Amino acid sequence: MGTYRKLTPAEIGEMEAHGCTAADWNSVEVSEGFSTDNIFSTRFSGNIRMGAFNKEFTLPGGMKKHSGISYATLHNVIVGDDCCIENVKNYIANYEIGPRSFIENVDIVLVDGVSSFGNGVEVSVLNETGGREVMIHDHLSAQQAYVMALYRHRPELVARMKAMVVRYVESVSSDMGHIGSDVTIVDAGYIKNVRIGDCCKIEGTSRLKNGSINSNSAAPVHVGVGVIGDDFIICSGSSVEDGVTFSRCFIGQCCRLGHTYSATDSLFFSNCQGENGEACAIFAGPFTVTHHKSTLLIAGMFSFMNAGSGSNQSNHMYKLGPIHQGILERGAKTTSDSYLLWPAKVGAFSLVMGRHVTHQDTSDLPFSYLIEQQNTSYIVPGVNLKSVGTIRDAQKWPRRDARKDPDRLDCINYNLLSPYTIQKMLNAMRILQDLTAVSGENSDVYSYQSGKIKNSALKKGLKYYSMAINKFLGNSLIKRLEDTDCSDVAAIRARMVPDMPYGEGKWVDLSGMIAPKKIVDELLDDIESGRVDDVAAVNRKFADMHARYYDYEWTWVYGVLGPWYGIDPAAITREQVISIVETWKEAVVQLDRLVYEDARKEFSLSAMTGFGADGDKREQSQDFAEVRGGLFDSNPFVQAVLEHMRVKSALGDDLISRCRN
Repeated sequence: MGTYRKLTPAEIGEMEAHGCTAADWNSVEVSEGFSTDNIFSTRFSGNIRMGAFNKEFTLPGGMKKHSGISYATLHNVIVGDDCCIENVKNYIANYEIGPRSFIENVDIVLVDGVSSFGNGVEVSVLNETGGREVMIHDHLSAQQAYVMALYRHRPELVARMKAMVVRYVESVSSDMGHIGSDVTIVDAGYIKNVRIGDCCKIEGTSRLKNGSINSNSAAPVHVGVGVIGDDFIICSGSSVEDGVTFSRCFIGQCCRLGHTYSATDSLFFSNCQGENGEACAIFAGPFTVTHHKSTLLIAGMFSFMNAGSGSNQSNHMYKLGPIHQGILERGAKTTSDSYLLWPAKVGAFSLVMGRHVTHQDTSDLPFSYLIEQQNTSYIVPGVNLKSVGTIRDAQKWPRRDARKDPDRLDCINYNLLSPYTIQKMLNAMRILQDLTAVSGENSDVYSYQSGKIKNSALKKGLKYYSMAINKFLGNSLIKRLEDTDCSDVAAIRARMVPDMPYGEGKWVDLSGMIAPKKIVDELLDDIESGRVDDVAAVNRKFADMHARYYDYEWTWVYGVLGPWYGIDPAAITREQVISIVETWKEAVVQLDRLVYEDARKEFSLSAMTGFGADGDKREQSQDFAEVRGGLFDSNPFVQAVLEHMRVKSALGDDLISRCRN
């Protein structure tokens, strides 16, 4: 902005001739290069600073407007170079407006008193009545929020984290608001105590109150028609439009809320999408998606989740109010008209179908179906491992990560198989084997928690879990030995020694980030003791943890290889490596074959129902092929599965060959 000077008497006269007035012209300062040519019908009060207005804006449709100020009232405002401010019905007060911003047809934009612009707002997530409040702020990550909401058994830790946020809130509080450079605000209503970042577009918005819109040039934010928001933070790359209403919400990076979606006391982290439906007190981890008008997500924790039409939960179990909560672990899905009565916990990558009122806990049975039949909940363990939908989801999430901001707040691990899910499969195998031992191998139905498992489903579940464990352990071993001279057993053993002391024991999923619990606990100890006392430092620690995932993963795998295969990894032989790889090849091919056959169902005659209108079977098949991009053998996903089998088999054969030579 440079230096400022007072207006000359001639400039004051010109501005008055243009219909401008000031409570005190001595309080109006301008930069060098300022001209009165484009200032009309404006009232000034308080301390005013203005830049030079030389730029011409080209609007959609080719309309051109010169920068300047007209038909506006400004109080305590700093206007940057080349801004255009027109038709402000009420006034703009206590704002610094960055260069090249365009503000037209707005009602009122003001800061009233000292504001923290949404930072420090407490969101009553998961428990509507309170007890798990998360204090939102500009740099809140899914991992920070997870700890703040769920680690209430460590009150000193939570108190320290809140104190960090309070210090940050104090550092950003001000009686002056900020509108960044290259911002567009048009046809907007009431904007109070809102900080607006660079390149943001606010078009037709009804009301925004007490919030921060952290837009930037790398990842602009769009707030659209009819939006009403109170006590919020919107992160870079997100869009909120089409009549969305939200209150006490954190909207993370590259989220999409639209089509009259409504949300209260909820957290949405990277790449979430919400349309038509309603959210109340939810913790929506990365890639939580809900599209349907009849869908209510309430008091639940989700991530990598897709909610079917009419999905519903209830946090009123008895009569003490909405105090209950539930968790759908990563990758869980709900079908149309599904219902869960909280409290309940659904295992990772599971499918919920029907109405469940018996408080299920399938967290140790991942990749399962939870199905209701005649008011009874049935569990089908591991069946989702062979689902084409599960594989497709795992492939699409990394492609749909729309974050372009170089400062990524959330750490996201996309792996379908990881120590987190494999440890649960190992637990699942023990659970299913114990059920068989207690009730007998020939029982028709086994009882687990509040659900039932049929005999055939139990046996298949053991088979699916075993294949997945062999696949994961083999993948890790092959990756570890890819550049090793496998003709030398000493080289194999040396390479297999872990590089990291961390990784053994339990792993946790902190809303998208998978890590060993031991190293997470060490960070929490550091926060609790005050050794880490800054929100940015906490994010850096989580990011470092995330970057070392594969080193930690191998440490965990090294500890599991022995008991699973009955070997001593420190004394492993080439023959044992070959045996593991052969088992891995068989598991990979078997699972891919199951996925291949599952995909075939999408190309059956029943799937072609409704195609080839007014035609015979040949025309039906042709119509289906045109719409769906070919028949089964030429489908891109099917081709990818076949290619995966070929590539993985070749990879295994290469390691076997190197061991034998």
